Amino acid sequence: MLHIDIHSFSYKKGGIPKDESGNGGGFTFDCRGILNPGRVEEYKIQTGNDIGVQEYLEAKTEMPKFLELVKSMVSMSIDNYLARGFENLQINFGCTGGQHRSVYSAIKIAHFIEEKYGEKVEVSLHHDEQHQLNS
Repeated sequence: MLHIDIHSFSYKKGGIPKDESGNGGGFTFDCRGILNPGRVEEYKIQTGNDIGVQEYLEAKTEMPKFLELVKSMVSMSIDNYLARGFENLQINFGCTGGQHRSVYSAIKIAHFIEEKYGEKVEVSLHHDEQHQLNS
């Protein structure tokens, strides 16, 4: 079974998460090129898990386009890893504070992978700066 670790993180605080599987690879996507909802007063204390932030990212930024490209890239690797019997893949999403864009991206990609691959994969979602969101 392929285990996929997905992280949201802050470039300013903890930096790119270490791959604990020993593979030392995977993907790191920089979300800082997407307009930051954290600069909008009403979203400052919210996270990418909150509906207002999600609607902002979907309607007022290039996030949907960004995530479509991410889906294509990670799907190519997941298909390949499954065919070759690999056991681990790490996918990281970083932004300035690890609160809005990276959290949103990590959640959306986790759901995409779970829907597309189902029982073939095991997904773990980690919000390195937003510990209250970890399950």
